[in-house]
Order: sequence, then C-alpha cells, then structure tokens
Amino acid sequence: MSIGILGKKLGMSQFFDEKGRAVPVTLIEAGPCRITQLKTSETDGYSSVQIGFGDVREKLLNKPSKGHLAKSGQPLLRHLAEFRVHNVGDFQLGSPITVDGFEAGQKVDVSGETMGRGFAGYQKRHGFSRGPMTHGSKNHRQPGSTGAGTTPGRIYPGKRMAGRYGGKQITTRGLTIIQVDNQRNLLVVKGSVPGKPGSLLNIRPAKRVGALIAQGGK
Repeated sequence: MSIGILGKKLGMSQFFDEKGRAVPVTLIEAGPCRITQLKTSETDGYSSVQIGFGDVREKLLNKPSKGHLAKSGQPLLRHLAEFRVHNVGDFQLGSPITVDGFEAGQKVDVSGETMGRGFAGYQKRHGFSRGPMTHGSKNHRQPGSTGAGTTPGRIYPGKRMAGRYGGKQITTRGLTIIQVDNQRNLLVVKGSVPGKPGSLLNIRPAKRVGALIAQGGK
C-alpha cells in the first residue's frame, strides 16, 4: 500500500469492462517520485515523508529549494509533497515511489487545482435561474435582490455573487483505479479528476473506504 504519489493528468479516455460497457476514465502519469525528506516526532513534532516529482532546470529553482534537495542528495525536482505516516522507519531517503504501491480496484482520493474560468456571472458560477427574456424585461442575467436596505444596510459575507470561478484546490474522493501500468507509470482512474491536461495531481489511498462501501460506492 502506497502512502501516496504525485502525478500529471494526461487526459480522459474510455475503458470497456468485461460486460462491454464504456467506462469514462482519466489517465494519470504517476511518478516516479523520490523521497526527499523524512520528518520524525523528535525533530519536527510529527512523522511524515516528503516526496518530489518532476525534473526541472536549475535556473527555475530558488536557492532554498536547491539547498534543501542538495541536503538530501536528490536531483532537482519541481514539485514537493508531504504525507503523514505513523513510522518513518519503513522508508529510506532517496528511495523511489512508483505506481507499484497501487492496485486495480483500489479506492483513491485525487487532489488538484480546478480549471480557472475567469470572472463569471451568477448563472455560470452558481447555477442561478435567469429572468424573463421577453415582455420588456431588463432582468435577464441579473442577481435580483441581495438583501434588505436599511437593516442591515450591507451585504452579508459569503453572499453568492459574480466573481472568480475555478482555480481552486479540491479533492475528488473515492475514485476507483481501473488499471495500473507499471511499465509506463500510468494509473487509469474511473471518472474525472480536477484540472486540465498537464496539471499536477496528488493521489493517495482513500480515507473513507468504509463509508463508501456502506453507501454502495463503485
């Protein structure tokens, strides 16, 4: 069982199961990653494993990042991520993390940054219904009332209004791994994951497996 892995979204495709049904899947190039730091309760107050992913040119890293990687004797890596563990004694600095730790049928949680859609209105951002389009109406895609005037005389924080849409870090939970390709470092995951092709993904074993099974999740 893997602690988790970093990867890159390649895109979506479809996979045909044993009954001939087309299943939408996402292809993820996961790893190989390298362990760049081991944190313990004695030195850092908690136990975790830090891994790095993605080669990068030296000029694109700042001095603190270069010094951190040089301290562990690792090559220059673009992305770093940390995973909490109970005991770091099972891990060794510099050892690789690959898709070998995952298996078909396993549930995983995938985190990534959603596609940014810029400044969006009420209908696109929140799914509001639109106003009348005929009979002289001037309220087609307007928000309508946003609150009382005299009291409170302002708009409460958190009011759903137009604004920046997308570009947020989210986690899609309980996705099923359809296939693991060890030769090409590929994970084939059922369904969609956050982000556009080429974006960074964080894949780790699902935390709510028991709840998903109880609900009949597939």
